[in-house]
Amino acid sequence: MPRAKPAKIEDVAAKAGVSIMSVSRALRGVEGVSEKKRTEILKLARQMKYMPNSNARSLVVANSNLIGISLPTFAGEVFAEILSGMRGTFDSAGYSSVIDTTEYSRTAELSWVKRLLSWQPAAIILTGIDHDPETRALLQASKIPVLEIWDHTGDPIDACVGIDHFSAGELMGQHAMELGYCRPAFVTTPRGHDIRADARLEGVRSVFSGAEIRASRPPLGNAFLTGFHGTLKLIEGGTPDVIFYLNDHMAFGGMMACGQAGLQVPDQIGIVGFNGLDITGVLPVKLTTIKTPRRLMGITGARTILAKINGVSVEAAKALPVELVAGETTRPQSITN
Repeated sequence: MPRAKPAKIEDVAAKAGVSIMSVSRALRGVEGVSEKKRTEILKLARQMKYMPNSNARSLVVANSNLIGISLPTFAGEVFAEILSGMRGTFDSAGYSSVIDTTEYSRTAELSWVKRLLSWQPAAIILTGIDHDPETRALLQASKIPVLEIWDHTGDPIDACVGIDHFSAGELMGQHAMELGYCRPAFVTTPRGHDIRADARLEGVRSVFSGAEIRASRPPLGNAFLTGFHGTLKLIEGGTPDVIFYLNDHMAFGGMMACGQAGLQVPDQIGIVGFNGLDITGVLPVKLTTIKTPRRLMGITGARTILAKINGVSVEAAKALPVELVAGETTRPQSITN
């Protein structure tokens, strides 16, 4: 029996009852196609084995429906929301996912990548851009579509969708400087544990270039307690006028520590969080924070990797915007205490 000819984009369009342009838009993950129709087109393209660039993908990979996702941790809301956006998109397109956590270890990530490559997945998703050099070399040699999520670089392994953490730190610092703060401090993780946290700290430092920024790096643990104890340690060494935190949970712990120390927020000290988590909606004082597009990041990243699986050219590095939310934990310093 003669081998069936590969499907063309015209065949997929005819089967779906849409234009060739609509098929192209669906495969590239761009706007202009409803989610229902996009899902239908992606399923048809896969069932019909449509491959825009048949030389770019092996048949084994093209026929796989498994996507590997590596996260640093399951704790907290950030990565759960990114994962939710990704998995919903993958499920609709008929792909399954296998998930592992690295606890921020490059060695653990490398071991997971080696295991996953033996399964010949359709694609691999990593968190961040800080990897063991061997991980990068293995993935580039594999020719499997790779997405780096949550961070941003102009030189990704294959593609990345995330935020510029240095610029986010600059945005935090600029807000505080414009309000008149001049003695900033930062509560974060141990040095080198999370390069994205370090990048935000450097972003703040770039704004307060003439000021010393004390960084408190308490041992890892519960985020609320880390923020609490990290803040008390800072206060012992002299009270800053504003404290930036790795995330909103740490900022909440910091607010509790300030209260215990008799410092009123924002009258005597400013507090700035990060991520715009749900907890900010129930705090007695609205937190000043940076809102990150976590679910959108997951959806955008999933669409990007689905396009690459289908051999469609996409933007290699996409930076999503963050939003400064000016709350009630910071205020202009010209106001008399």
